[in-house]
Amino acid sequence: MVDQQETEISFRDSVDHMVDRALATMDLAPDVAEAVKACNAVIQLRFPVKIRGKVEVFCGWRAVHSTHRLPAKGGIRYAPYVNQDEVEALAALMTYKCAIVDVPFGGSKGGLAIDPRKYERDEMELITRRFTLELVRKGFLSPSTNVPAPDVGTGQREMAWMADTYKHLMPEDINYTACVTGKPVEHGGIRGRTEATGRGVQYALQSFFRHPEVVSEASLHGSLDGKRVVIQGFGNVGYHAAKFLSEQDGCKIIAIVDRSGQIYSEKGLPVEAVRNHKLVHKTLDGFPGAEFSENGLAALERDCDILIPAALEGVINLGNVARVKARLIVEAANGPVTFAADQVLHERGIVVIPDAYANAGGVIVSYFEWIRNLSHIRFGRMQRRFDELRGAHYVDALEAVTGQQVPAGVQAKIRSGASEEDLVRSGLDDSMRQAFDGILETRASTEKITDLRTAAYVNAIRKIARSYLDIGVY
Repeated sequence: MVDQQETEISFRDSVDHMVDRALATMDLAPDVAEAVKACNAVIQLRFPVKIRGKVEVFCGWRAVHSTHRLPAKGGIRYAPYVNQDEVEALAALMTYKCAIVDVPFGGSKGGLAIDPRKYERDEMELITRRFTLELVRKGFLSPSTNVPAPDVGTGQREMAWMADTYKHLMPEDINYTACVTGKPVEHGGIRGRTEATGRGVQYALQSFFRHPEVVSEASLHGSLDGKRVVIQGFGNVGYHAAKFLSEQDGCKIIAIVDRSGQIYSEKGLPVEAVRNHKLVHKTLDGFPGAEFSENGLAALERDCDILIPAALEGVINLGNVARVKARLIVEAANGPVTFAADQVLHERGIVVIPDAYANAGGVIVSYFEWIRNLSHIRFGRMQRRFDELRGAHYVDALEAVTGQQVPAGVQAKIRSGASEEDLVRSGLDDSMRQAFDGILETRASTEKITDLRTAAYVNAIRKIARSYLDIGVY
């Protein structure tokens, strides 16, 4: 049993403890285990930028946890609370995440201690371009060694600035667009990347509900249809996860949380209408037909079938874990459940789909974007019309054999060739399915593993350790 008076450990230590729990079920040499856990490099950058007539000095970090695969991959976060411990923890999570879903990247992460809301667009561009310059100079940004992506506080805009800065610094690098992912489509991005993490959460849940025996462990049954869901965090990930689950899987979103507080309706909330209200009013307060409370974190304790924390780390901890009533928790954010709280949830029989798997959709589609940039051709360009022509031949053959005309709707489906977005979704769905099946297979292989998180980490550690052993790096 977990001591309820236990002091919470840091985010970095929490990740290490979860890895240690997985290592305890494995027969792995201690020196190899230490090699897997070690953070290879971390750099702190301080640089001045003249803002509104005054020089401000900004502080940022970039950590590389593992280079067993290159490039090392991971987002860049802009937030006032960013620190080195957090960046190292997130870099470690990226290593394990990539291994779990079979993306051939090492793990990296970056952060800049800044509140983007305090600066104008032009000022953010100056700061981002200078940060990029420092990263490139120190060898922490390159298509072949270290590739950032968006994270909290950053998006397509920042990635476009970074890519353009790198292009001007390295004009001889023909693959410059691959130096970052999550770019606008017009500047080398890929369709489907913006919503990739949220869609990955949806696919993770779909994979979970394909296994009735696992669903029953969470005291649930049936399909996703009608399941009552609480979304904590209504940014890019939370919004898209809520939208897809409600519109495509029939889930009922009963509560949504953002910085302003929470709104609740047992009848279910129309996600798109909530988003439009927030865009106009900058708050969830006042949304018609819903109860509003400024205490957003209280939504974590609402009775629901599925709780999706999609904001920041540590929101479910020893202070509130005993009051969590969800049957299933899906970690759409990085580290939303602390190590100690995770143990309590397991003892209470609450199933957790871990972050290192559940929110891997972003890095999977980033991998597709990186490949697209290196190949200098969009997916589907060479075969789409061929597929359409072959589909037309199938229609003609069916009509010739049956003597009947194929209905127009069926014809359209058979004749259509896959677009780039179709291929991205297909690849994401396949990656999430295979990764989940691998997690279940590992869990079933030994009585030592009783939860999905430990099984996921065991899978990751096996792949990373095998890489080190094969090439003789300890």
